Amino acid sequence: MMAERDQLGGRRRTVLGLVIREYVAGAQPVGSQHLVKRYGLGYSPATVRNELAVLEKLGYLTHPHTSAGRVPTEKGYRFFVEHLLAEAPLSLSDQRMIRHQFHQSRLEMEQWVHLAAAVLANTTRSAALATVPKALRCHFKHLELISVRDNVVLLVLVLLGGTVKQQVLHMEQPLSQEALSRLSNHLNDVLAQADAKEIETRLAHVSALAMQVGQLVADTMCQIDCRASDRIFSEGLTHLLSEPEFADSEEARRVVQVLEQRPLLDTILQEMRERQGVQVLIGGEGRWEELSQASLVLSSYGIEEVSGMLGVLGPLRMTYSRTISTVRYVADLMSGLVQEWYG
Repeated sequence: MMAERDQLGGRRRTVLGLVIREYVAGAQPVGSQHLVKRYGLGYSPATVRNELAVLEKLGYLTHPHTSAGRVPTEKGYRFFVEHLLAEAPLSLSDQRMIRHQFHQSRLEMEQWVHLAAAVLANTTRSAALATVPKALRCHFKHLELISVRDNVVLLVLVLLGGTVKQQVLHMEQPLSQEALSRLSNHLNDVLAQADAKEIETRLAHVSALAMQVGQLVADTMCQIDCRASDRIFSEGLTHLLSEPEFADSEEARRVVQVLEQRPLLDTILQEMRERQGVQVLIGGEGRWEELSQASLVLSSYGIEEVSGMLGVLGPLRMTYSRTISTVRYVADLMSGLVQEWYG
């Protein structure tokens, strides 16, 4: 790979960058004469044509059978993003516009998340998504055991951050409300602020009944920890489907599946959530077929204890610089809101 990249000297890098910028702007194959005429290159069309041929041989460009012009490959876009992209901060006017929308809407967290998806979609003219922030690991706050009838008991579990779960328990023998309250108070003392793993350790010296209830609490918290997010908001699908790449109904179906199939999206978001900074997935990275004709720019947001994900889904022919800058800016804004909300 290094030997291949060493073959991309200054001139070839310049030509590759210009082809990608032209194709992103016009969605039409790019030829040598067009590049020389538009950019006043100090090379002849024949020289540029030779560089295009080399770049195609190396796998960074390809050409449709009906055109002599070239278009970028997934490999070409990846090289462009990693080595040629000059990411610029979002313009001051865009920053002001986005801040104004957030400051006008002092809402609840889920409404802020919905607004983040809408702002990303409208600013980038692509599809966008945002997840409601959740704790990396949930922590116990308190529980109540309420007698319903005979040996039927309602368990009400409250977690730090406000999540509430209820479950009906069937006890081996009836217990009075007084006995259930004593058990609740004991477990509240033993399990205070513990995560699921800590609960299992703290149950070592409790009664069999307390251990049964405590283990159920730990299992419930483990299930919550394994979920990528309770809610995902998406906006701007019409922007995405208006791109020429998705005029074909099969390609459109695939890209819609990315937003609508939760197991697929949860897998991607859970993996990307563990990485720092803005992440760019191009063409599915050879792993997700549904993304073969699309790119996904994602970032986590929030604080160490509580975080979510947001991002933009667009064609491979994406304006990467603007999209990355927008995602980073909105993620920073959302991190500030989470800090205020939970701090």
